[in-house]
Amino acid sequence: MSFSILRKLCLDTGLILRKLDTSKCSRAASNLQPPTTSGGENKSSDTSRSTFPANSRFIYPEFLPDPAIDKRNPIKEKLERMDMLKRRANIDIPIFYTGTIMAVTRSNEHAPDKSSRFLGICIQRYGAGLKAEFTLRNIIEGLGVEMKFFLYDPSIQKIEVIKLEKRLDEELLYLRDAQPEYCTFPLDMDPEVLPEGTPVPVNTTKVKLKPRPWAARWERADLKGVDWEVIDGYITEKMKAQRDSLRTPWEKYDLMKQYRSTIPEEEQNEIFAEVYSELHKQELSRKKMKKKREFVKPKKSG
Repeated sequence: MSFSILRKLCLDTGLILRKLDTSKCSRAASNLQPPTTSGGENKSSDTSRSTFPANSRFIYPEFLPDPAIDKRNPIKEKLERMDMLKRRANIDIPIFYTGTIMAVTRSNEHAPDKSSRFLGICIQRYGAGLKAEFTLRNIIEGLGVEMKFFLYDPSIQKIEVIKLEKRLDEELLYLRDAQPEYCTFPLDMDPEVLPEGTPVPVNTTKVKLKPRPWAARWERADLKGVDWEVIDGYITEKMKAQRDSLRTPWEKYDLMKQYRSTIPEEEQNEIFAEVYSELHKQELSRKKMKKKREFVKPKKSG
């Protein structure tokens, strides 16, 4: 057999084998495709993933773990989330933000009725898991009073939202050096009820600080809710120059710092998909109980 005939046979054999492989792959791919309806749409849908609000990380920030790598423990975090859901089944923890006016009632063995109630504005909220904390501030009889509470403290009997609102800053610690009218609230303040579905109002008040000395160097902080004209009137030219030299406008472009100080979005979605179904059930059951309490059975007249 000549070399040309042998070469032609080899080429024909390779072409046949390639055609067979292509047909097998096409049949395998068709078997992997989900069944379609008459309209051409997929019949199967992904129902395994739970739906949850897109702003869950602002509503339930305590469910997100501490972003510090040396403090992460997946088993501990999951057990804490289970305990938090059980605690929420026994007490209504409303949605609140920094700047919300709240009232907390907790057990106090030294009080005459074995409980005490404190009302104030939330100036700080931080912490993760069962260590989540928030601080309320109010001025009572001319004296600034602050109370720090653990959000999942078993001694808390009731948490009320008197006025739901946000502020321009994530923390309002500068209210410690502000004029008294910005954090003075009557202890018997009536709650303001917002219609369901109303967006959370944002209070854009510019707080005026008292003259120095202050509890912190507020002139160096990037604050949006203070009156900077008042602050500039209290500081010297040297302090203004130091403030300008200490600014770090490039940090907002530091992707690695943002990554280390936050939880990745994929992990957030996994956590909220795990807990939101139970949170939604608890919310629906409370709404049903509230409607039952509001309903009064009519009595027969005569």
